[in-house]
Amino acid sequence: MSDTETFESIWDALAESPVEAENMKQRSTLMRAITARIKAQSWTQTEAARRFGVQQPRISHLMNGRIDLFSVDTLLEMASLIGLHVEISVLADPAHA
Repeated sequence: MSDTETFESIWDALAESPVEAENMKQRSTLMRAITARIKAQSWTQTEAARRFGVQQPRISHLMNGRIDLFSVDTLLEMASLIGLHVEISVLADPAHA
């Protein structure tokens, strides 16, 4: 018999609650999309910072996945500033049916 616990995602394993896990999943998705856009545009961190109206270290934190330093609201604003359109889908969780 194994003592190994399995999780649906890394966020489920790291978070203290399902609500926190969901928030981290959404922030992670936004951070990956913003980072991908910055790379696709070949912007330096300095150029990205100028476009977002922030200091370069803030972009470094974004690019290095410092999820703890960004709220969903901040990431939604950043996505909008660089022309990303975010759509939200709300699905019922079968575990709560």
